[in-house]
Amino acid sequence: MKPLREVSPGQRTALGILFFVLFFAVWGVATLGGFVPKTFLADPIMMFKSGWVLLTEQGFAKDIGYTIWRVLGGFILAALIAVPLGVLMGAYKGIEAFFEPFVSFARYLPASAFIPLLILWAGIGEAQKLWLIFIGSFFQLVLMIAMQVGGTRRDLVEAAYTLGASDFGIVKRVLIPAAAPQIAETLRLVLGWAWTYVIVAELIGASEGIGHMITDSQALLATDQIIFGIITIGVIGLVSDVAFKRANRAMFRWAAL
Repeated sequence: MKPLREVSPGQRTALGILFFVLFFAVWGVATLGGFVPKTFLADPIMMFKSGWVLLTEQGFAKDIGYTIWRVLGGFILAALIAVPLGVLMGAYKGIEAFFEPFVSFARYLPASAFIPLLILWAGIGEAQKLWLIFIGSFFQLVLMIAMQVGGTRRDLVEAAYTLGASDFGIVKRVLIPAAAPQIAETLRLVLGWAWTYVIVAELIGASEGIGHMITDSQALLATDQIIFGIITIGVIGLVSDVAFKRANRAMFRWAAL
């Protein structure tokens, strides 16, 4: 291997699978070998057995569906507002000067700190959970997208003006296409953050969802179910991340050049 030298797709897949094999092997040795008490860490076999029971007998698939709906709902709402606002802030410095101080201030506020207020305003239903994910995602998206649009190469902008482009044409034909691959990557990254917020939301006042199952399992000291819930989140996140990457490559093939 050499610095920044790409590996083939087959090698990348094999190395990724190898890590998981080693991870489960170490986990199995630590638990099945008696080095770690099962009260604190269930072994992989027990974890998979409990996961099967959760899925087939205890309706865990419904909990997964609720959690995915909350993540996608809150994230899509945030993206629908954050993307155009971020583009405007990046393109027009006056708009950036107006919004940027507040956005920079708000993005440092932990989303979990809003839970008491959101419960007062929206109750403990779905709206509260969607708003929490919205708050956790929106301000990060806005600032990152504004920076990406504002960082567009100036020579491209000047060339477009030279060819007679209007101000709106610069935004539509230069700034947005130039920043689109980075914006897509930002959406992919922030979607991962949204998963952390939904679990926080489901730990309080939820009667369904992966976070609710984890909380119930904690009360029973069922570490096998807790670990299965955590791994389920990781698997869903990995699948969505791979899908996002492939979609980005398909839509922005020219970005690799």
